[in-house]
Amino acid sequence: MRLYNERLVLTLIRRHGRLPKAEIARLTGLSAQTGSVIVKRLEADGLLRPEKPRRGRIGQPSVPFSLDPAGAFSVGLKIGRRSADLVLMDFVGRVVARHRRAYRHPETTGLRAFVADGLKVLQQGLSPSARSRIAGLGVAMPGAMWDWQQEMGAPPGSLEPWRDFDVAAELASIVPWPVTVYNDATAACAAELVFGAGGRLRTFLYVFVGSFIGGGVVMDGRLLHGRTGNAGALGSMPVPAPAERAKSVPVPAGRAEPAVRGATRQLIQAASLFVLERRCTETGFDPALVQGDAAAWAAMGGVADAWVEEAARTIAVAAVSSTALIDLEAVVVDGSFPPDVRRRIVAAIRLAVAGMDLQGLSPFSVVEGTIGADARAIGGASLPLLAQFAVDSELLLKEG
Repeated sequence: MRLYNERLVLTLIRRHGRLPKAEIARLTGLSAQTGSVIVKRLEADGLLRPEKPRRGRIGQPSVPFSLDPAGAFSVGLKIGRRSADLVLMDFVGRVVARHRRAYRHPETTGLRAFVADGLKVLQQGLSPSARSRIAGLGVAMPGAMWDWQQEMGAPPGSLEPWRDFDVAAELASIVPWPVTVYNDATAACAAELVFGAGGRLRTFLYVFVGSFIGGGVVMDGRLLHGRTGNAGALGSMPVPAPAERAKSVPVPAGRAEPAVRGATRQLIQAASLFVLERRCTETGFDPALVQGDAAAWAAMGGVADAWVEEAARTIAVAAVSSTALIDLEAVVVDGSFPPDVRRRIVAAIRLAVAGMDLQGLSPFSVVEGTIGADARAIGGASLPLLAQFAVDSELLLKEG
C-alpha cells in the first residue's frame, strides 16, 4: 500500500505538473497527514522538489511540489530502419544526451558495441550519484522486422539474423539495469501518453508515421498490450487501393496474391515514409529529402503533396474503422517529419473524415502529437520509468 500510494502521488504530480500537499490529499483521498508523510518521503528520496510558495490567499502560503528532473534517469534505444538512436532521459521526460549511428539497414552485428560505446557517451555528464539513479534500458524496435525486408530496401536474407536474435538478453549482458523491449510505435504511444497531450485523453488511437507507419491504442487511460503484444498494429490494417494504382500495388515475395488484385492494400504501403522515398527516387528527387526539414519537404513539391493526401485519406479510413470498434475519443497523429508537415497531415485527415459516412458513430477529434521524431526513443526510455514509478504496473509492462 505504501508503494502504491507513493506511485499514485508521483503519477498525479506528473499529470498536473505541480501540486501542493492539500491538493494531493484531496485527489488521492488520503488524509492530510498521510499525504504529507508521503510527500516528505519522496522529497527525501530526491524524487520531488518544492516550488515557490503560492501567495495571495488567506492563511499560510501553500507550497506546490513538482518532480525533480534529477530524481531518476532512463536510457532509451530506438532501432530503426535507417539508424539506431540511444538517448538519456531525465525524470520529467527531457532528453539530456544522445548517441546515434546511421546505417543502410539494421544489423545485429555491432549492436552490443554501439550500445556499450553510447552508454559511455551518455553518462559522461552525470555524477556518480546521478548514474546510480538510472532506472533501466528500454528498447523500441519494429516487430518481426525480418518480414519487412523488401520495404526496408535490405539485401535478401540480411534481416534473417533478427529472427533468432534476443535483443533483451544480448543487452542485459552488458548493462547493470533491467532491459525491456517493446514495439517501437507502441513505445511512442507510451511517450505521448506519459509526457504528451495523450495524458489528457482517456481513449484514443495513436498513429506514428515513420519509415513504417504504426500505432498504439489507449483505452480508459491504459495502453492496450494485446494477446501477443501486437495491439495497435495499424500498419497491417487493410485500406482501399485506388483503381489507378491497383496494378502497381506490390506483393512482397513469399506472400499470397490477393483474391482481387489491388482491391485492398495494407496501410503500411500507403502512409509510410518509405513510400515517399521510393516516389522521390522514381521522379528524380533525392530520397534523403524525406528525412529533412521543412525546406527539404517544400523542395519535393507535388511529390510530397500527393503523398500527404494519400496518407491522410488512408489514415482516415483506419481511424473511422477503429472508431467503429473502440468508440474513440480522439486520434493522435505524430511522425518523423517537421511540425508543419504534421499539421498538414492532421488537417487533411480531418477533411477526409468529414467526407466519410459516419452514421452510427460517435464523433471523435483528430489532433497532433506533441513528441515528434524522438517519440520512439523517448518511448523506449519511458519503459523503465513506468515499471518503477507508474501507479499501475499493468499500464504498459504486463507481459503477454
